[in-house]
Amino acid sequence: MTGDLTGRRAVVTGAAGGIGAAVAARLASLGARVVVCDIDAAGAAEVADRIGGEVLSCDLSRTAELADLTLEADILVNNAGVQHVAPVEEFSPERFSFMLRLMLEAPFLLSRAVLPSMYRKGWGRIVHISSVHGIRASAYKSAYVSAKHGLEGLSKVIAVEGAGKGVTSNCVSPGYVRTPLVEKQIEDQARVHGLSADRVISDVMLTRSAIKRLIEPDEVAGAVAYLCSPEASYVNGTRLVLDGAWSAT
Repeated sequence: MTGDLTGRRAVVTGAAGGIGAAVAARLASLGARVVVCDIDAAGAAEVADRIGGEVLSCDLSRTAELADLTLEADILVNNAGVQHVAPVEEFSPERFSFMLRLMLEAPFLLSRAVLPSMYRKGWGRIVHISSVHGIRASAYKSAYVSAKHGLEGLSKVIAVEGAGKGVTSNCVSPGYVRTPLVEKQIEDQARVHGLSADRVISDVMLTRSAIKRLIEPDEVAGAVAYLCSPEASYVNGTRLVLDGAWSAT
């Protein structure tokens, strides 16, 4: 799959590292002009310099500042996210609200900002980086699971509304990806469960996965690239699940 994206402008959030950086690099390699969006301005600039892209540094959790935003883009990849692990009764309400703003409200507002230009052109691709936690639940992740379930619902609504206007909306739903976010989760899970880091990976993270390894960011980037390609023009309102058969069990 080599979908040519020459002349397309792509906005990728959370793109200073991890999945976002891999997606930005993959789309740039296919010819897209990539806007590297991240709260980490220095990290975003480093990625942008490497791929010949632009930098957009902003705090997506400050959703009031996004309400009137207009963006010219052919591709939007909603990737920015964080994790926090705690039982529901101990989960900070402020942290819960922050995570839903960043991981659900911001994707809604960014989609709202790019759709008018996509509709005018009659072409657009919106890809949301969801998770196996958009399909399944895990203990201690109330905000993350809530946000990802909501994101998948939002994606389906955009898909239905945009179908007749040349715009598709889909999710990529991976299991545990080898990123700094997951490394932090390993530490948090080790604390909550009282296990070593190695035991967290084998006994908690991958216990239900038939493929016993973490996913690499480039593998997620490949799925995103496919959804942006001409071959995927009829793929709409669905998800690509990269979970090693976790959700099949």
